[in-house]
Amino acid sequence: MNREIHLVKRPEAVPSHEHLQIVERPVPEPEEGEVLLKTLYVSVDPYMRGRMNDAKSYIEPFQLNKPISGGIVAEVEESRSSQFNKGDLVTGSLEWKEYSTASEREVRKIDPSLGPVTTSLGVLGMPGLTAYFGLLDIGAPKEGDTLLVSGAAGAVGSAVVQIGKIYGCRVVGIAGTEKKTRYLSETLNADAVINYKKENVAEALQAACPDGVDIYFDNVGGSVSDNVYPLLNKFARIVQCGAISSYNTPNDQGPRVHMHLIKSSALIKGFTVGDYRDRFGEGFHHLSQWVKDGRLTYEETITEGFDQIPEAFFGLFKGENLGKQLVKTADPNN
Repeated sequence: MNREIHLVKRPEAVPSHEHLQIVERPVPEPEEGEVLLKTLYVSVDPYMRGRMNDAKSYIEPFQLNKPISGGIVAEVEESRSSQFNKGDLVTGSLEWKEYSTASEREVRKIDPSLGPVTTSLGVLGMPGLTAYFGLLDIGAPKEGDTLLVSGAAGAVGSAVVQIGKIYGCRVVGIAGTEKKTRYLSETLNADAVINYKKENVAEALQAACPDGVDIYFDNVGGSVSDNVYPLLNKFARIVQCGAISSYNTPNDQGPRVHMHLIKSSALIKGFTVGDYRDRFGEGFHHLSQWVKDGRLTYEETITEGFDQIPEAFFGLFKGENLGKQLVKTADPNN
């Protein structure tokens, strides 16, 4: 039998085990043009929380009593496609199943020369591309800019910190544990670091950004961001990537930001990485080169076991992961 993880109830606040269920189904058979895949690694990401709501968004909500889906690395177990052979390692947006079928158009081969296969779900995948396009296209970094990054020790934030350094920015990172702040300062060489759980955020921001903020790459939103807006410099750019502090808080409200934006002539733009789909090749090229050159490093938090996928997902909202959160579900056959 084949285990799957279904959404069985829509959460109104923080998701828990009552909202997900492991279901057993027969292993599917691939049709012509399809491959049978064994799941090796599963990516759990904050955006999945939004898909649990039955609400209009940039992507369709998950259906009740159907498997959740997301980024996965898998091995081809059986191929009825001329493009793939048994044993190929592939990645794509696939359902949370131990074994699944996919059309040859839904997955792509992983190039092992670029790095470990897990990087296709992290620094060389959706998080890396999100950091690349969000910072460069919206943030438009210039040498000497002060770049402030919330959620700076996560998969996206840590890439933003490093790309900002590559472009000559003075980088300030915000995180929530001593382990994460040490990682930002000692490994990623952030110029200043704020622990929002232990410091007075308003005072810490004033000290860390004495010349104001030119680029704010926001993964968190909430009260942290409320304290950033008064520090915006003229023509500042706000890259609104996420708002994880509000994902489990219905009708979350905060201070009005309009006057801060007017006074600073600031730009604020929300985006998703899918907005740049036709430029992914550009992003892969630069990200992979920086990884090869050692200018872009990464951390992964890997949990083991298919049945641990829900716990790993829930942990995102407790700030437990350093870098990319993955779940290893199986070893490859080869």
